[in-house]
Amino acid sequence: MKAGEPMGYDSSIFFLASEELKRRKARAEREQRVRCGEALLKIPELASVEKEISSAGLELVKAVGMGSEAQGFVERLARKNLAAQKRRSALLTKSGFPADYLKIKYECPKCMDTGFIEGIRCACCENLLRSLARGRLLEEAPSFSGGFDTFKLGFYSKSADPILKISPYSRMRDILSFCKNYAADFDCDSPSLLLTGETGLGKTHLSLAIGLEVSDKGFGVVYGSAQNLLNKIEREHFGKVKSGDDETVQTLLDCDLLIIDDLGSEFSTQFTVSVIYNIINTRLLKDMPSIINTNLTAEELESRYSRRVASRVIGSYVTLAFFGSDVRQQKRKSGE
Repeated sequence: MKAGEPMGYDSSIFFLASEELKRRKARAEREQRVRCGEALLKIPELASVEKEISSAGLELVKAVGMGSEAQGFVERLARKNLAAQKRRSALLTKSGFPADYLKIKYECPKCMDTGFIEGIRCACCENLLRSLARGRLLEEAPSFSGGFDTFKLGFYSKSADPILKISPYSRMRDILSFCKNYAADFDCDSPSLLLTGETGLGKTHLSLAIGLEVSDKGFGVVYGSAQNLLNKIEREHFGKVKSGDDETVQTLLDCDLLIIDDLGSEFSTQFTVSVIYNIINTRLLKDMPSIINTNLTAEELESRYSRRVASRVIGSYVTLAFFGSDVRQQKRKSGE
């Protein structure tokens, strides 16, 4: 894999897509068999026509060893097969069925629900992968809806902060623009982001909006709260669940974009601090982008995770400092 080239979705997404395509294909073929049985009961003559069409396909094998006579043989066979298909259509329409009633109705006729055309992923497969990846992200944030378009700047004051000399509205307008551009231009060489500020200011909203847009482009995105991710890693590491050794850690190290939400809200132990440092440091060494959301200040990061963790984040991530009044509280008051 070249630098900057996406690894794409993780193996579980590909597995789910493969299983769904198998279900689609099996369903289409099962429904076709039901229609065949129905038509044969009403039109007994169809049996001989179907047998003739099937035998034509088998006879094509003979053309392999026929040399110069093969072309003429194949052409005669094609005419014979076409005539049988016309008789089948005539029998069907005469009995009130559509002419294509016995055709397998694949959800995607282009790839016949295999997901591939000549070894290349079909558009239907790409759409399915995007949908599954989006669903996986939203499973981790069930209350989230929308993307950049639903981020409302109207909740941020236009009055300049006396110390910062800038209004929350202006700051958040610039951050929103930055995040949109980051998502639009994202590749595996994009910088890591640190979204800081008090709770309820939109850090989760914007990081998820980035994640959804990046995922829709075919990049592998993993999102989760620090608490949930670390709980899962602990269960795997200490053998409380049956899983591959440290499978979650490997997923977090390998995904194209990792989004850790609410860093600092988790129960802190020597183990969790070590895991966080390993994830942050390894991804930086591999030049793989991450987004970290936290309510902690730089001093609090250092106090909680050690100087080496804080210095890696503060020194290597692009910091987006949010400020203003709690948007979630304002939404609750306004009934939104």
